[in-house]
Amino acid sequence: MPTVHIIIKGTVQGVFYRATAKKVADSIGVTGWVRNTRDNNVEATVTGTEEQLQQFINWCKQGPRKAKVTEVITSEQEEIIFNQFSVIQG
Repeated sequence: MPTVHIIIKGTVQGVFYRATAKKVADSIGVTGWVRNTRDNNVEATVTGTEEQLQQFINWCKQGPRKAKVTEVITSEQEEIIFNQFSVIQG
């Protein structure tokens, strides 16, 4: 299955972006992880079908209600197998 790395820019920290991303990922059925970056963005690496990934990326462009997403950058990666979708703290 394809794997993508995603960088989400804008007002995306302190708005429950990661927690909501986990709920969305679990409902879509993708696996991987999401975390905050030091430069106030959010990044994720996600594995799923093309359709699942497109659904997740489309959600990332909106984010949770209080988020103000200004840019979503995606790049394809070698396939990574994850057991679940995790929120990485820190």
